[in-house]
Amino acid sequence: MRVLAFLDGTLAAPDAPQIRVDDLGLLRGDGVFETVLVTGGKPRELGPHLDRLARSAAMLDLPPIEIAAWERLCDQVIGEWSGSPEFVLKLVCTRGIEGDPSATPTAFALANEVDPKVLRARAEGVSVITLDRGIDPGLAERAPWLLLGAKTMSYSFNMAAIREAKRRGADDVIFTAADGSIFEGPTSTVVLVRGRTLYTPPSDIGILPGTTQAALFRSAEKAGWTVKYEPLRIEDLYEAEGLFMASSVRKLTRIHTVDDRALPDSKAVYGELMAAYEGEY
Repeated sequence: MRVLAFLDGTLAAPDAPQIRVDDLGLLRGDGVFETVLVTGGKPRELGPHLDRLARSAAMLDLPPIEIAAWERLCDQVIGEWSGSPEFVLKLVCTRGIEGDPSATPTAFALANEVDPKVLRARAEGVSVITLDRGIDPGLAERAPWLLLGAKTMSYSFNMAAIREAKRRGADDVIFTAADGSIFEGPTSTVVLVRGRTLYTPPSDIGILPGTTQAALFRSAEKAGWTVKYEPLRIEDLYEAEGLFMASSVRKLTRIHTVDDRALPDSKAVYGELMAAYEGEY
C-alpha cells in the first residue's frame, strides 16, 4: 500500500514515473525532506516536522515553505490511506528543474508501510559502531554553507556509514568528532541515560534537532525525569546505563552493543521511557 500526492493536490500513481531526470533533487540531492510517523490516522509531531522542513529549506535558499499547504497535503494523503494503522509519511521538496529559471520546486508526500526491519529493531534493539564524521563540533558555526543541521536529500554518506556498520557486523552508527565527542546517528538522535537523567548532544554542534527526541524529553519530564542537552564523549557511551537512538519511525530504539562492547540491560528503562513517550499520543 502506497499513496502519492503533490503539493498542488494532484494524486499520482506511486509506481508510475513522476520525477523528471533533470530534477535537481535527483541530479544533485538539492532538496529537503522529512519523515513522519502516522498512527491511527494522526501524524506524530507534524508541527515540529514542518517547522524543521521550513528551516532546512531556508538554509538551502529554497522558496519558503507554506506550512498550511503542507498540512493540507498531509491530510489528503492520510485520508487516502487504507493500509496498516501505522505508516510512514515522507515529505519531499526539491529545487525543481535544472536550468529553468521559472521552474517551481518539486514537492510531494509519499505514504508507505513501515519496513519490517524497523519493527524488528524496535523489538530487539540494535548494535552500533562509532565512526569518525571528519568534522569538529565548531564547524557548523564557522561554515554555515556546509548545511550541517539541515535535513537535505544528500544522504549518500549517511547510507555509506550504515553499509560500513553492516560490513563490521553491526546494525547502525553513531558519528563522532576527532576530539572524541558525539554527534548523532545517520538517521537518528542519540539519547543517553544516567540515573534519572536523559542526555543528548546540543544541536548547535551541527546535528539535526530531533523531533522524536524532543517529544521524548517532553514526556520524560512529565514522568519525573531530568533532561539535559550537553556534549557527550565516546567514553560516555560505554558507561551508559541506557543508550538509545530516537527517530520518527523507529521511535526509541534500544542500543545493546557499542563497538562490540555489551551495555547493561536497559529493557526496564526502555519500557518506562516508551510508556511515557506513547502516553503523549
